[in-house]
Amino acid sequence: MMMSFMEPLISARKDAGLTQAELADQAGLSRMTVQKMESGALDPRMSTLLETARALGLEPMFVPAALRQEVEAFLRSGGKYLAQPSGVSAPPSIVETLRA
Repeated sequence: MMMSFMEPLISARKDAGLTQAELADQAGLSRMTVQKMESGALDPRMSTLLETARALGLEPMFVPAALRQEVEAFLRSGGKYLAQPSGVSAPPSIVETLRA
């Protein structure tokens, strides 16, 4: 299943407790632009997406198409290494390592 580029931006905005108007202000956009992007009525420029993401504290990452499924599976797993044992003695995930 291919995730829309807007889905994580919408989730991040809501998780941050921001209205569309507040996000627009932080990203230097109009509220109408944010509303149209989120509804799918506007196909935004890459620069608009980057400013929106950065206003939400996100950094977009480009992934080669050949690696997409593996990267998505890795991210869904919480950054766990393949075949990593679970439990107290398990090594930390890459996500936990990066957060430290």
